[in-house]
Amino acid sequence: MSSMIDDLLNPAFLPDKTERVSLTQTHISLVFLADEFVYKIKKPVNFGFLDFSTLKKRRYYCHQEIILNRRLSKDIYKDVLPIIYDGKIYRMGIGQGSIVEYAVKMKRLPDEMLMKSLFIQGKLKDEHLKEIAKVLARFHLTASNSTDIDKFGELGMFKVNTDENFAQVQKYIGTTIQKNDFDVLKKWTGNFYNSNRELFWRRIKAKKIRDCHGDLHMEHICLTQELPIFDCIEFNDRFRYTDAVADIAFLLMDLEYHGGNTFSKILWNFYKEMADEPDVDSLLTFYKVYRAFVRGKVGSFQLDDENIGIEKKEEAIKKSKRYFQLARSYIE
Repeated sequence: MSSMIDDLLNPAFLPDKTERVSLTQTHISLVFLADEFVYKIKKPVNFGFLDFSTLKKRRYYCHQEIILNRRLSKDIYKDVLPIIYDGKIYRMGIGQGSIVEYAVKMKRLPDEMLMKSLFIQGKLKDEHLKEIAKVLARFHLTASNSTDIDKFGELGMFKVNTDENFAQVQKYIGTTIQKNDFDVLKKWTGNFYNSNRELFWRRIKAKKIRDCHGDLHMEHICLTQELPIFDCIEFNDRFRYTDAVADIAFLLMDLEYHGGNTFSKILWNFYKEMADEPDVDSLLTFYKVYRAFVRGKVGSFQLDDENIGIEKKEEAIKKSKRYFQLARSYIE
């Protein structure tokens, strides 16, 4: 893997002219940042809820990523390109040899216009929040809905997600989450299910279970004129087939994680009026707990990645702790 990374950090081995190339990694992707484009390669990992373990699967999910993301960012996702190895050099999209990987090619968006960047710079305005609310409300009201998608709104079906979260986080107790917080959150989640069975059915009947985005946080929203929202969940339908409130809850939680509680309230007020969601605050709290817990879990996964150094792992521990603490704060 390291020799492929080294080769693809050479501009000569990329398909588009560029002066510079840099690499950033997540627990599931290698992301090469060039001047005009971004190339994302899926790591050969299997977390159960996500399976990129074979080249065939990685190719399939690259194409799924393009299809699904074009719903909210039409001109950003360009193509799926092969990574070719000729026995000596890895090249992207060009040359003779064996196809060893695939990459999603995307237009590079201006970092300074990402919602998170504007928030950090103190440039995020109410008008931005209103426009985001408008785009998301329209998306949630028109996204695909069917009897098959409705099933994912059933209490028992969604409980699969939270049960999985607690099972996968168990090993990190004492490292990224305290046992008391783990126990309290698990008990509270179970109690919410027991007390709100009818609420889940009402949401299904109201056609609120949609094919959503699934990973809606500030780094995935660009406040250029077209307002592209990108990088949705492509690898597991059950993370996208969800209540619209669960989708917007991710973004509200992300704002609050970064200290933007006032912005979160403003955005929620805009959204719930535009999406006709007047009386769902208790459900919103449930989904914010869920979203914060998931972010803590995903950060914890980085501790098992052999390709990530000690400093990155220490940073992952710090962030994961904050997410789990945020989840706990919602229920106090």
